[in-house]
Amino acid sequence: MIDLQSDGFFMGQALREARKAYAATEVPVGAVVVRDGRVIARAWNQVEMLKDATAHAEMLALTSAQQAVGDWRLEKCTLYVTKEPCPMCAGAIVHCRLERVVFGCPDPKAGAAGGWINLLESNPPLNHRCEVTSGILGEDCLWLLQTFFREARERKIGELTDGD
Repeated sequence: MIDLQSDGFFMGQALREARKAYAATEVPVGAVVVRDGRVIARAWNQVEMLKDATAHAEMLALTSAQQAVGDWRLEKCTLYVTKEPCPMCAGAIVHCRLERVVFGCPDPKAGAAGGWINLLESNPPLNHRCEVTSGILGEDCLWLLQTFFREARERKIGELTDGD
């Protein structure tokens, strides 16, 4: 039986969004925002497509959720995202006042939810803190990212050798 209220279920929804990014040759990160047990916003990375460095899955999902709620405050909402949010996204998460963030795989180099800094749970000067849960479907999220970057390197090598 599938628990339609579980972190695993909602992370599965975020992974579906990440696969859309993968299919569009975008870094495969997906996000959903949940309120009262239902998805109110979905998004996937669209940086290349929109030619916008801020078009991370989290940022797009937050904007969509704000429109759905009719307020910039996303209190009582949970963000599910396949990869640990970066500092830009973590800053937006704090300002939107999300109650909780759940992510799949960590980002040790650029993660801002415990990777190299934690802007969500324990940064005293900020006006809000979020509960953070990590590792939900983490292996699946990591596999998709690793596959994407391995294929990107292979394409790059192919382009270099085709020019000879």
